[in-house]
Amino acid sequence: MASVPKRPKVPRRRGGRDTGHPDPGSGLRGHPRFTPASHPQAAAGGSARGQRSADPLSGFLAWCGRAGVQLSPKVRLSRAGAVAGYGMLAAAELQAGEVLCSVPRAALLSQHTSAIRGLLRDAQESLQSQSGWVPLLLALLHEYTASSSPWQPYFSLWQDFRSLDHPMFWPEEERTRLLQGTGIPEAVDKDLANIHLEYSSIILPFMKAHPKIFDPKLHTLELYKELVAFVMAYSFQEPLEEEDEDEKGPNPPMMVPVADILNHVANHNANLEYSPQCLRMVTTQPISKGQEIFNTYGQMANWQLLHMYGFAEPYPGNSNDTADIQMVTVRKAALQRASSEAQQQLVAEQWDFLCQLEMVGEEGAFVLGWDEVLTEEELSTTLKVLCMSEEEFKEYKEQDGWEDNSEEEENSTLSNEALSRLKTPCKKLLYDSVLLTLESYGSDLKAEQDLLNNKEAYEKLSRREQQALHVRYGQKRILHQLLELVH
Repeated sequence: MASVPKRPKVPRRRGGRDTGHPDPGSGLRGHPRFTPASHPQAAAGGSARGQRSADPLSGFLAWCGRAGVQLSPKVRLSRAGAVAGYGMLAAAELQAGEVLCSVPRAALLSQHTSAIRGLLRDAQESLQSQSGWVPLLLALLHEYTASSSPWQPYFSLWQDFRSLDHPMFWPEEERTRLLQGTGIPEAVDKDLANIHLEYSSIILPFMKAHPKIFDPKLHTLELYKELVAFVMAYSFQEPLEEEDEDEKGPNPPMMVPVADILNHVANHNANLEYSPQCLRMVTTQPISKGQEIFNTYGQMANWQLLHMYGFAEPYPGNSNDTADIQMVTVRKAALQRASSEAQQQLVAEQWDFLCQLEMVGEEGAFVLGWDEVLTEEELSTTLKVLCMSEEEFKEYKEQDGWEDNSEEEENSTLSNEALSRLKTPCKKLLYDSVLLTLESYGSDLKAEQDLLNNKEAYEKLSRREQQALHVRYGQKRILHQLLELVH
């Protein structure tokens, strides 16, 4: 991506935009609101491999007591009453600022608390990767398959990580058919390539160096992939202090028992707070008895939610939904309207100059929200440059892309109102780019709207078809809204 959209900072779980194998630095989880049965986030059930339990939840709660996890008497963990899987419900009325649970740092499952933490620390140089997840994943590979692991009652909440139903587990044909144009198939392809690369180049050599602890026949690539999905959906990333943000990379992910049971909505009513001794889930508003308590995973579009968590939010619930216009699509639209070879050559030169300014890239995308363009500087500069005459472009290049125009600078935020006030050539280029983007989907907006409005037809769809429909439909609605603004 040319840039990550600017967003308020919130403590959050991990997430990704354009992730390779979900790259922690590339974007973070979003905030949606959804209706019951839309969210299979904690598709829990039987037990982990090492230790079977007829009642996973009671075994887990007993473990919490032993591990020093404090659960408020005003809440209960339950499958009944939650939107999906397990959830946290209010057993009594709650006020804002009440502590729902407190998890001591010793109860967190991370590369620093695992039984193999010493090995991971000694090998840290050789375990570096693009994702930054390898040490945690090795810790999980060990703890999940070790019958003596103290975290077995925690793992027993998940019968099978595949039940999270991330698109990485869908057959490629189904992924392409249902998600074409959404950006998810491309993100999954990168994930799978990077998972294979990490496993073969880092995990296998480490396991071979420690044959008493790891067995490639047990700790397979398939299990590794399932644990990647588990980390995608359930891990937390402690935010850096503001003064550290520029110097340090993101903190490594970690598993936070109890806190990860809370489901997610945009209009959430609880937040995770970090302190040196423990992590605490705290209410942010009053909650009525019987109501489900929701955390937020950050501000995320539906495509990110489906990619990272295996669920999407039904339209129109996700106020943080976005649609992308690939940067190369805008170049394609500019080339299509160039009526001569000289004009095509000018577009090519303008694009190269935009690449030098780091405004565009071959794999980047312009990100559109409901109310504004989130990559406003990149899109406004790109439209302006690609619509310049040869003389205007020559003058612009001589100034290295800088202009002394404070009024234009002031109006650089591309709100919906600002989009409607773009100069006519810029509007036309953006309009053509949106039309090309809509062509990339394999489905029609009207047909999808009819499906959503027909309850009987909608309920006949498979769960995957429903989730994909919500992703596609939200993106197309944003794109159609943009068409109307610049028409």
